[in-house]
Amino acid sequence: MTTTFPKDFLWGAATSAYQIEGGHLADGKGPSIWDAFCQVPGKILNGDTGNDACDHYHKMEEDVLMMKALNIEAYRFSISWSRLMPNGTTSLINEAGIDYYNRLIDTLIKHGITPWVTLYHWDLPLAIQLEYDGWLSDESIRLFTDYADLCYSRFGDRVKNWITINEAWVIAILGHGQGVFAPGRTSNVEPYQVGHNLILAHAHAVKCYRDKYQSEQKGQIGITNNCDWREPATDSDLDKEAAQRALEFFLGWFADPIYLGQYPQAMRERLGDRLPTFTDEQRALVLGSSDFFGLNHYTTMYAAHDAGDDSAGDVYGNGGLSEDQDVKLSVDPQWEKTSMNWAVVPWGCGKLLHWIANRYDNPEIYITENGCSYNDTVENGIIADTKRIDFFEGYLGECNKAINNGVKLKGYFIWSLMDNFEWASGYSKRFGIHYVDFHTLKRTPKESAKWFAKYIVNNK
Repeated sequence: MTTTFPKDFLWGAATSAYQIEGGHLADGKGPSIWDAFCQVPGKILNGDTGNDACDHYHKMEEDVLMMKALNIEAYRFSISWSRLMPNGTTSLINEAGIDYYNRLIDTLIKHGITPWVTLYHWDLPLAIQLEYDGWLSDESIRLFTDYADLCYSRFGDRVKNWITINEAWVIAILGHGQGVFAPGRTSNVEPYQVGHNLILAHAHAVKCYRDKYQSEQKGQIGITNNCDWREPATDSDLDKEAAQRALEFFLGWFADPIYLGQYPQAMRERLGDRLPTFTDEQRALVLGSSDFFGLNHYTTMYAAHDAGDDSAGDVYGNGGLSEDQDVKLSVDPQWEKTSMNWAVVPWGCGKLLHWIANRYDNPEIYITENGCSYNDTVENGIIADTKRIDFFEGYLGECNKAINNGVKLKGYFIWSLMDNFEWASGYSKRFGIHYVDFHTLKRTPKESAKWFAKYIVNNK
């Protein structure tokens, strides 16, 4: 397939701190909820932890050179809150942690790579969880804003692209609904309380940036939400409504308040007093609090109306607490699957981009994650991950078509720069375009990395 992207289209790769950094207690860093969660027997496959991960903390310069060889223009990474603030508050600032991220930012810029910084990618300082009950507490909003303020003041002279929170849905549903991610809680009430606080924390952090820094530093700030496409299982009105409802419970939950000023109608109707409400002041704060639409997208599922309560499905695939939605999810058995058992459905990406454009008045979109996991093997020093190349060609082809049809897609970040710690799956899943030997930590470009480097050049 021949594609030609706009000349100003941004090409990047993405990672997150806990998944690659290691150095979990190095140079004054405090523990995070993921450091603690990994110590709970049975929570992480094979008892793996992120204590060492890819040791990016010590291999940063080598990894930036690896990025340079990719021809990427931007690198999206997250900052470890507890590396900067070991107890999560301004009472203790770890200058060694600030120095580390200053070196990373400076090294990226030296090699012509633009830093895109995510403030929060799930690794809450453990002290905040223990002392304040984490994201369940209103105090988390103030603490996150203080942390964001520190980052803007220390890094904002060079960082011009900020993402407040990565995938609030995961924090709420997998962390507080289904309990499979840190902090490992199960509830049908907590996810909506946590989601509410995350939206307000995002909005307050954005207000801080806009009030104190944006005009001088001339940057942009937004939030990244994740969503899979939901295709109606049949042409029936019930299934069409179910697919729409599933998207509202997944993406609309966090995007509607920012772009439309309130939670989706489906959620308000079905959740009752389990769904918090915004005051008029909060609604005004949240509305318009994103300069761009950050999207992480991986897969597609069919959605059908289901009046029963047996539609929980795979925890990664389900767009929320199933009993609240009356949606049954399924996949076509003919669809190619990744090693995460996620279906490869490029056209779902195109449909989701158009859904976002139609619902939210065609905002500027950045795909901040898109990728796939396969069981890669090294043969004679070569990792021939042809299925991953096929995946990227298919999804980028749909991105290109969406742009040509008027969607304001401005950039694309591949997930991930390298194999890493895949949360509850430990080191068993490989999303990287660079192979990491987790015994030696040697990085090796997969064939997909070589392909991506050429693809970028051919589309500039």
